[in-house]
Amino acid sequence: MSPANLTPDTAFALLQAGQNETGKISKSLQDAAKDKNLDKIDKTAKEFEAVFVAEMLKPMFEGLEVNGTFGGGRGEEVFRGMLLQEYGKIISQTGGVGLADHVKDQMIQLQEQANKGGRNE
Repeated sequence: MSPANLTPDTAFALLQAGQNETGKISKSLQDAAKDKNLDKIDKTAKEFEAVFVAEMLKPMFEGLEVNGTFGGGRGEEVFRGMLLQEYGKIISQTGGVGLADHVKDQMIQLQEQANKGGRNE
C-alpha cells in the first residue's frame, strides 16, 4: 500500500501509533537516565559513608603502639591510613552505619528541587 492510497483515518492511526511508540521510547530513555542517576547517587552516598567511617575509626588507632620489629616509622603511618580507608569501604559496603541511606535521600531531594527550579511552571 503506497502513501497515496492511505485514507485519512488510516494515516492518522499510523501517525498516532508512531507517536505512542516514540513516547514509550522517550519514557524508557528517561527511566534509564533516572536509574543511572540513582546508581550514581547511591555510589556517592556509600563513598561518603566510607570516608566518614574511616575518619571515625582514626582515633581508635591513634593510641596503639607500634611493634618496632614489624613496623613503625612513616611507612606504618601511611599503611594505617590506607587500612582505615579500606575498613571504611568494607563497613559501608556491608550495610554501614545507616548514614548512606540518609545522604542518598537528601541528594535525591536536592536533585528534585533543582529540577523543579529549572522548569518554568
